[in-house]
Amino acid sequence: MRYSFFKIALFLILMIFVRISNAQLLDSLSLDTMQGFTSIQEAMKNPDAVIKLVLRKQHLKSFPKEILAFKNLQYLDLSKNDIKEIPDEIGVLTNLQYFSCFKSNVERLSKDIGKLSNLLYLNLNQNEIEYLPPQIGNLEKLEILDLWSNNFAEYPSSMANLKSLKVLDLRAILMTDELQNQVTGMLPKARVYMSPSCKCKW
Repeated sequence: MRYSFFKIALFLILMIFVRISNAQLLDSLSLDTMQGFTSIQEAMKNPDAVIKLVLRKQHLKSFPKEILAFKNLQYLDLSKNDIKEIPDEIGVLTNLQYFSCFKSNVERLSKDIGKLSNLLYLNLNQNEIEYLPPQIGNLEKLEILDLWSNNFAEYPSSMANLKSLKVLDLRAILMTDELQNQVTGMLPKARVYMSPSCKCKW
């Protein structure tokens, strides 16, 4: 009898652990309207409870590594800081659905951005990014990709794998007619926004 009770108790504990470790993904409206953490210090008091983190305009000089402890994080806004680089370790945030880091002087986007398999929205506009890693094509759920006002000279062919993409913003980026046609050809189902083409050569 005691052994059976022990087995049942152990099973229940395991079920609770599984539910906690696999956070339910919220819909976009719930994420948008819920109250999020606005302080790393407050968030660190209970890392597993951090679903939404908004650190906009906090004079950050680098990507806060403490964020990597928030395994249930689904919404992250680091916009209007001075971050320079999105680190490789960002790939551990596999529950992330919304990631915004616009106007933050970002120069490098890690290839591990492709590990964010639940990402729906990615905003990196008004940065200094020159290179898109091919792994961006792994974001099969991505619906909105905002890259306007960066410094791209080419786009990886893997972008054709973004089957869920609805909107791609590439305005304020110098592009020839040929390059514009190349991008729109890869993404025939997406609305692609571009500035008028240029006669530029690199």
